[in-house]
Amino acid sequence: MPRPETPEEVRRWFLAEVAKLWPVAGGSLSLRKSPCMRDHCAACEAGEGHPSYILYTRTGGQRASLYVPDALAAELARAVANGRTLRALLVEAGRRYLHARKARRR
Repeated sequence: MPRPETPEEVRRWFLAEVAKLWPVAGGSLSLRKSPCMRDHCAACEAGEGHPSYILYTRTGGQRASLYVPDALAAELARAVANGRTLRALLVEAGRRYLHARKARRR
C-alpha cells in the first residue's frame, strides 16, 4: 500500500497542474446568428442572419455576454475548456487535501 500524500505534496501537485492551464476562462462560448441593422440585407431577409461568437459569463449573479472576434474564438474555446478542467482540479485537490490531513492526524 502506498504511503499517503502530505498536504505539501498535494499543494505542489495542484500548482503544477494549474500551471499547465493557460489561457483560462470561465463561462461558455456560443456561436449565434443575429440580424444586422442594415435595411434589406440579403442574409437577414433569407433568415440566415450574421454569425458571431459570444462569451457568456456570470458576475454577481448577473448574466453577461461579451462579443468575441472570429480570430479569437478558437483560443477562447481552449480557455473555456481549461476553465472547466480547473474546476475539476479544485474538486480533486479538495479530496486529496482532506485525505492528506486525515492521514496526518493518525
